[in-house]
Amino acid sequence: MSIQIQPTPNPNAHKYTAAGLRFTGPINASTPEEADQHPLAARLFALENVYNVFLVQNFVTVNKVAEAEWEEVDGQVVPMIKEFLEGR
Repeated sequence: MSIQIQPTPNPNAHKYTAAGLRFTGPINASTPEEADQHPLAARLFALENVYNVFLVQNFVTVNKVAEAEWEEVDGQVVPMIKEFLEGR
């Protein structure tokens, strides 16, 4: 399963897309309570360097703290998305 990672105009945000990824409505989580609306949002938001998760249509956008390296964050986010898709 291939997950595409795309940079956004915000250097602290990446967009993740994958075949089969589809959300019925938008979820924008900037607090743990908001993230609890969706199991994938909750798992992503719980990552140490993530402060916002946006799920909509067929993609996920993750915002990281400025000090974090994308290599580390992407290395945590991609397996979580794969696990979510495989568990459906």
